[in-house]
Amino acid sequence: MPYDLWYWPGLPGRGEFVRLTLEAAGLPYRDRGVEEGTEALLADMRKGAHLPFAPPYLRTEGQAIAQVANILHWLTERHDLAPVGDRVWLDQLQLTISDMVAEVHNVHHPVAMMAYYHEQKPEAARAAEQFRAERLPKFLGYFEDALGNRDWMAGGRWSPVDTSLFQVIAGLRYMFPRRMAAVEDEYPALVGLHDRVKALPGIAAYLDSERRQAFNEDGIFRHYPELDAE
Repeated sequence: MPYDLWYWPGLPGRGEFVRLTLEAAGLPYRDRGVEEGTEALLADMRKGAHLPFAPPYLRTEGQAIAQVANILHWLTERHDLAPVGDRVWLDQLQLTISDMVAEVHNVHHPVAMMAYYHEQKPEAARAAEQFRAERLPKFLGYFEDALGNRDWMAGGRWSPVDTSLFQVIAGLRYMFPRRMAAVEDEYPALVGLHDRVKALPGIAAYLDSERRQAFNEDGIFRHYPELDAE
């Protein structure tokens, strides 16, 4: 039975971190939000005893498993997607990625999540400047050091952390093309990891398919030229 992945249609968002792991592992799933739309998603969220707070969530065996790091932990345990001895470490890294993704979103919504970007543009400009200068190198430097000279975070094989870092690099390149072009040489291990994930058979096929949703200005990684600089 395929998994049911529920996420907002029309944007990659946090759901993409789950999709990438499913695709890399060759695990069958239905992208139910994309297939059936927002109303079906909202209706499904109200089903069952343990309700998700928000998408993405994976529905399987009568339960809804929500929160990206939690979903990826569950998939790792169920499908042996990482060496047992590395799983606590990988969970720690995945949660740090979640922290970074939250800060990325706050760049263009620093005042109020439910307000439009154009309602908080001066504040977003300040947030973007600080993120580009301080937070982006801090996060990328941490992951660069964590990877070291290994091919994968878990050493001998890819794990969901690797596919997530692929999405982080791809998203930052879309969001801040000038800034990333200026600093990428400082993170050769991460760039190499991105390229290795991109070459995985399941990921290569996914990226070449219509299932891969393009970055856009409704998602987490948004490109507003006025927020980018070297």
